[in-house]
Amino acid sequence: MASQPTLTVDQVIERMRQLQRELPEGDGVGVFNAMYLSVTELIGQRITAGFFDDPVFMAELDARFAARYLAAVDTAATGGRPAACWRPLFDLRGHRGVHPLQFALAGMNAHIENDLPLSVVDTCRTLGREPSGIERDYQRVNALLAQVEDQVRDELLGGPDEVDLADPLLHVIGVWSIGRARDAAWASTLALWELRGIPFVRGAFTDTLSGSVGMVSRALLTPMDGVGRR
Repeated sequence: MASQPTLTVDQVIERMRQLQRELPEGDGVGVFNAMYLSVTELIGQRITAGFFDDPVFMAELDARFAARYLAAVDTAATGGRPAACWRPLFDLRGHRGVHPLQFALAGMNAHIENDLPLSVVDTCRTLGREPSGIERDYQRVNALLAQVEDQVRDELLGGPDEVDLADPLLHVIGVWSIGRARDAAWASTLALWELRGIPFVRGAFTDTLSGSVGMVSRALLTPMDGVGRR
């Protein structure tokens, strides 16, 4: 049985607000934290507004999901190495050749494609649900995330008049989308659910998943020429 989360949704939001106050301007983890804070606040509002069929499940999932990101933050802060999926963001968080939008997308990639399926399976096991029973709420989050992603892209990249279509940055960030990431995360969720009774295979799957997600994040964080992007 997975362990219970140590924070509620409100406590998660307060922790991320505190991090945002502490992290220096331009820090890559801070860029992702700001975006993730907006997402968590939005989902927290929807949980209490009757947006989801199963608000109890969504509150538990939201807390477990955030706990994985906060664990990576705490590990790095104490000199440890975060999970492979998170390492590129923490390794390159201060690189001035990386655009802020790259940090935001790399963080979303690590959190959605690795942490989300693990969190869904943990929450299903804890609350006695099956993935098929919560898929509708899972899909409802897509619209909320797409809304935030569009806002982040506009804020960090600028409008179409400010974008050079030949800019290599567009080629890097154009290979990733939140919709495809959540589709992949759902497929991983189903695979992990079937493997829940086979610990050895499940462990191999999760290790490989974290490593492959980390490779994509590192590609998303490819430094660009011209350091005056911030």
